[in-house]
Amino acid sequence: MYMKRIGIIVAMQEELEEIKEYVEDINEKEIRHITFIEGKVEEKNVVLVQCGIGKVNAAMVTQALIDSYNIEYIVNIGVAGALNPMLNIGDVVIADKLIQHDFDITAFGHSKGYITGVGDFIQTDENLKNKLEKLNHNNKDNDYKIKLGIIASGDIFCTDIEMKNKIYSKFDADCVEMEGAAIAQVCYLNEIPFVVMRSISDSPNGKNAITFDKFLKIASKRIANLLVEFIKEN
Repeated sequence: MYMKRIGIIVAMQEELEEIKEYVEDINEKEIRHITFIEGKVEEKNVVLVQCGIGKVNAAMVTQALIDSYNIEYIVNIGVAGALNPMLNIGDVVIADKLIQHDFDITAFGHSKGYITGVGDFIQTDENLKNKLEKLNHNNKDNDYKIKLGIIASGDIFCTDIEMKNKIYSKFDADCVEMEGAAIAQVCYLNEIPFVVMRSISDSPNGKNAITFDKFLKIASKRIANLLVEFIKEN
């Protein structure tokens, strides 16, 4: 039996580079045209992979990860855009549950976001979530806060204020991104524990094009640091 590994999934190169700095004994392996980075973080066996942007990419890579390794649990980290006006750039959202805001079979009598065989909201693993929440109690940095909340995912980079407001109003989501709920769906169906954590890279004021690039590296570094702290403590 293969050794147990923690699976770490990111979408973007900037996110990958920040966490890769903490990985030791690196061995890269290509499976199904996907580069998996094996190694250790704080003496724990991990496998790191960049899935690319969007739900299909995220789902495909998550399934390949589960099929190819003996995964203990999966952590999806990255950045997201704020929907909740109480969130600031640099704040962190730990997903209590996730939903695909653009999935729509309301014509068949279901609520928006409902997926047959899965439901609408997918809950993250209670044990992992509780452990991550402890980071909030240990957070001595007044520059940002950590919030347990709802993450919405969809295949669109939300720059429109009206669209953001609709997602916030409909799902009470704290932030929006493009992969988390798809990763959650694959983990749920494979019965793999998972958690999703996002650092806020842009505000809910519709100025994503101005702020996103500027704060992407800061947000990526923060979320990588929190992940390493989590792995170290657990």
